[in-house]
Amino acid sequence: LPSESPLPKPVLDTNGKELNPNSSYRIISIGRGALGGDVYLGKSPNSDAPCPDGVFRYNSDVGPSGTPVRFIPLSGGIFEDQLLNIQFNIPTVKLCVSYTIWKVGNLNSYFRTMLLETGGTIGQAYNSNFKIVKSSKIGYNLLSCPFTPIICLRCPEDQFCAKVGVVIQNGKRRLALVNENPLDVLFQEV
Repeated sequence: LPSESPLPKPVLDTNGKELNPNSSYRIISIGRGALGGDVYLGKSPNSDAPCPDGVFRYNSDVGPSGTPVRFIPLSGGIFEDQLLNIQFNIPTVKLCVSYTIWKVGNLNSYFRTMLLETGGTIGQAYNSNFKIVKSSKIGYNLLSCPFTPIICLRCPEDQFCAKVGVVIQNGKRRLALVNENPLDVLFQEV
């Protein structure tokens, strides 16, 4: 008998409800105090972009709320380990619309990693694909998955995915690809 693949698990918000592609959420970190802080859209240091273009985390869970996001699944609902795009869900001028979609930037030589920024394209496999996976601790982790399995049919699906964590850039916590200590997050409906 052929084995059935397990049903995908829906990603849940802080109230235990399944994430909805038509709703907005704040990405909140699990930590408290200086280890806490919501994810927000901000201006990247030394950027000449006409709009805020960086993905950051506030330095503490005390203070401003994060920028709402919506999750855009590439197929169906929002499930663990499924490809999706992330978009800051805010009113903006026409010039800045493309500066709401998350992507992974080019290699930053100072940090020796790639920083998360905006300017991505919905459905673009190269640098705008992400996954939500269950954390080994509490909550969820975000993964950047720039390649789809079509490129390597025999490769494990997550072989090309990288964990999203935090680096310190000019005193701000910037989301970036990391080898260790991924950011543990929850999703709070707005």
